[in-house]
Amino acid sequence: MMLLTLCGCLVGGGLALLLTQFVRPQPALGPALRRTDPAARRLVERELRLDRDEVWGRWLLARIGHLPWVRLPVHHLALLGVSPGRHLLTKVAMALMGLLVPSLATAPWIVLGLGMPLAVPALFGVLLAGLLWWVPDLAVRDRAKRAREEFAHAMAAYLDLVALRRAGDAAPTQALEQAAAVGRGWPMVRLQDALRQARIDKAAPWDALHALSAELQLPAVEDLADIMRRSSEDGAGVYDTLRARARSLSDQLLADQATEANADSEKMTAPGALLAVLLMLLLGFPAVFRILTT
Repeated sequence: MMLLTLCGCLVGGGLALLLTQFVRPQPALGPALRRTDPAARRLVERELRLDRDEVWGRWLLARIGHLPWVRLPVHHLALLGVSPGRHLLTKVAMALMGLLVPSLATAPWIVLGLGMPLAVPALFGVLLAGLLWWVPDLAVRDRAKRAREEFAHAMAAYLDLVALRRAGDAAPTQALEQAAAVGRGWPMVRLQDALRQARIDKAAPWDALHALSAELQLPAVEDLADIMRRSSEDGAGVYDTLRARARSLSDQLLADQATEANADSEKMTAPGALLAVLLMLLLGFPAVFRILTT
């Protein structure tokens, strides 16, 4: 009888769950009202977009972000669009991996009783954890360097576009916005966002460019902001100034590329010389060996 009762309860519960899938539930009043508010809806959508890594990263940032030895490259992360919490989570994960790998690698030796002291994997783990702690910072710095070079190339074209708009008697604000609307790359998108936010805040566009330059550490953007500010205050023509700044920026980028190419060529000199020495030894070894053995 108990078994039949249990089976009946299971069947009834299953039928009840099946029926609930076909019956339209009554929505909760509180969440429904909150969804009608645009600001609340945007907040909910932004929170839903947060993945697990971002949540854990924010938790770590709130717990250990204030410590003096936790220094995050904020300007590089802002340029790359990476949140500080996610970067800190990567650093902690790399450090923990470096701390545990030596212990896990030497665990079979210790279990087999081969006499390896516990201090050896512990010491190597601490050293490896300290090394891997800085690896994400180095990777972010290298990526940020490449991103700034890409932004500088875009700024050279942007300066020419602004100069052409000013030559067509466009106002300084219109020249900045119309020139930025031409591009579709991420540097132009950053400029468009900054100028759009300045229009919304009823602020001057060069102030927004100054803030963008300070946030991302982009000197070319600051130069453009200074030039356009002088143009709006004094009414002076800035066509020649903008074209000269664009030409100077292009020449600087070409010089940097030439320097980088020369450095890469010099790096290939040592492997080439070593290959030549090995080839000479390979060709001369039989003759030298025959002379020594006769």
